[in-house]
Amino acid sequence: MANAIRVRFCPSPTGNPHVGLVRTALFNWAFARHHRGTMVFRIEDTDAARDSEESYQQLLDSLRWLGLDWDEGPETGGPHAPYRQSQRMDIYRDVAGKLLEGGYAYRCYCTATELDERREAARAAGKPSGYDGKCRDLTAERKAAYEAEGRESIVRFRMPDEPITFTDLVRGELTFTPDNVPDYGIVRANGAPLYTLVNPVDDALMEITHVLRGEDLLSSTPRQIALYKALIELGVAKDIPAFGHLPYVMGEGNKKLSKRDPQSSLNLYRERGFLPEGLLNYLSLLGWSFSADQDVFTIPEMVERFDIADVNANPARFDLKKAEAINADHIRRLDVKAFAEACEPWLRAPHAPWAPEDFDRAAWEAIAPHAQTRLTVLSEITQNVDFLFLPEPVEDETSWQKAMKEGSGALLRTARAKLEAADWSSPESLKEAVLAAGEEHGLKLGKAQAPVRVAVTGRTVGLPLFESLEILGKDRTLARIDAALAKLGS
Repeated sequence: MANAIRVRFCPSPTGNPHVGLVRTALFNWAFARHHRGTMVFRIEDTDAARDSEESYQQLLDSLRWLGLDWDEGPETGGPHAPYRQSQRMDIYRDVAGKLLEGGYAYRCYCTATELDERREAARAAGKPSGYDGKCRDLTAERKAAYEAEGRESIVRFRMPDEPITFTDLVRGELTFTPDNVPDYGIVRANGAPLYTLVNPVDDALMEITHVLRGEDLLSSTPRQIALYKALIELGVAKDIPAFGHLPYVMGEGNKKLSKRDPQSSLNLYRERGFLPEGLLNYLSLLGWSFSADQDVFTIPEMVERFDIADVNANPARFDLKKAEAINADHIRRLDVKAFAEACEPWLRAPHAPWAPEDFDRAAWEAIAPHAQTRLTVLSEITQNVDFLFLPEPVEDETSWQKAMKEGSGALLRTARAKLEAADWSSPESLKEAVLAAGEEHGLKLGKAQAPVRVAVTGRTVGLPLFESLEILGKDRTLARIDAALAKLGS
């Protein structure tokens, strides 16, 4: 049975990928990999007005960056190709024809105005405002009369008159009564198939066994189950898949995280320098738990343990601070070489504020182990190491005012003299030099090193100071202290 599991991820190529979409892809992927099943990637691009090739390419690129591979789909192929709905229109027309011929669907000639009027009347009477079934049982004469009037028709699926019950893999047994699930459209008046038809048809033909998707699609599930039963009777489908509806991801103010919310954009996290492993680790916690006492884990560890039955039905809150903390843990877990390579994009144009010829690879490799313990996201690396590669430290007036108190000039002169005489072969000797300078001025190391740090790096906080001085070198360090003394003197 495990080898028979087939799941699908079927986004629409509209706009930038968002974290809710990625969470859905991740849970499907982890479920398939855990059960050694098949991950199908399908593109639902039937909305020509909103879909774009750019968004399609972004989807492919994002999944590759995250490491969420697929077994069947675009650029991979498979036995159920094509995997873009825009290339499967003949299939949908054929199925719609069979549904009409078999009496599972019918043509509806109601105009938009008539529908709106009847909905308003139903609401006013306190009744359900869904489609009222007026065209369900039209005679051939009535259909002919409507067509003679020039009325266009859509195709509606005929819902059964009894409740539909199914067991959701996340929420347990659910029942929908007929008054809450009226007949619904599956083909537009222009002949274009709707999502309500193409999605279940593709799942049926691609033999999808488990549909794991967002909670916002739960209300459409009874309609799809009824359609599946019709497709089985027509010989189009073999089985009804199991459904599991993943909890909402909530943003600020207890509202569902929208595609329009800045923090929902996958590109934002990629540009800030989240590791794919760190971001996926956090997103997996939006509705699922690895264990009661462990939040940080590898993706292979997640795959080994993931079970859809463990997904929580309650909404999950997106917490940026926690996402950053988990990403920081994954940065620490990298070996130094992998960390150095991961930072490379931010050490080059257009991210780096220094000229390419000023980048010193040996200095970077020396400072990398110290930088690795300080980062939350990789993009922070530039401000941590810019003092090494810029001709002069960053001008930060706030840091200057904070560190350069009365007497700082005298302290810096003493520190300079002791650093000039120090042994520059180890950071410990540089620390002793600054400590000794501080003692002469009645200051502990923390107070004594603050003016030195700002003079050399431009900032009050940063990487370990004495390791940084050693890597920067004696001549550049003393020159920067001299420049700071000149500024104090002026």
